[in-house]
Amino acid sequence: MLLEKLHWRYATKKFDATKVVSEDKVDRILEAVRLAPTSSGLQPFELIVVSNADVRAQMKPIASNQGQVVDGSHMVVFAAWDNYTEERINMMFDLVNEERGLVNEGWEAYRKFILSTYPPREPEVNYAHAARQAYIGLGIGLTAAAFEQVDATPMEGFNPEQLDELLGLRARGLRSVAIMALGYREAAGDWLVDLKKVRRPSEQFITKVA
Repeated sequence: MLLEKLHWRYATKKFDATKVVSEDKVDRILEAVRLAPTSSGLQPFELIVVSNADVRAQMKPIASNQGQVVDGSHMVVFAAWDNYTEERINMMFDLVNEERGLVNEGWEAYRKFILSTYPPREPEVNYAHAARQAYIGLGIGLTAAAFEQVDATPMEGFNPEQLDELLGLRARGLRSVAIMALGYREAAGDWLVDLKKVRRPSEQFITKVA
């Protein structure tokens, strides 16, 4: 069933601006992203969900005037931490301890290791690492959208500095990484909708080491 959904999905080029994705579907997609795995469980990114038409209109020129930004129902911006700090790392480790109701010696030793390794690195190195975690979430989000029969388009064609300014991300220690546009396809205006999905043959793509 999952593979059928993945064959159904495609990077939608034209959304039907009259159709809105229900909030329960959006919430399930967002929850799937929240549950995505991340390195050391640090979850170093956040989601900014933009449904406001005026804000999306301002986003359009920032995103190379791509129509999905205004015709889609919801724009989900994946915003990564701009750096790993002691405060952020401790926040996540403390949250784990609180939720699990215990303090594990090995876990605390790992906390010390992360604190001694991540904060001393260059901020740009840490941001790049955090951005890679956001892409894991993006993949989960696209899969969840397909499962919900919601069309989704991953987008990188935007000016991150301008989008950060529009959404006030830098003041929150965040930097935009990617956008996932959600909506419903308008087949009549989408050149890609009826074209065959093309991927490299599995024998060229997959190497099994037994």
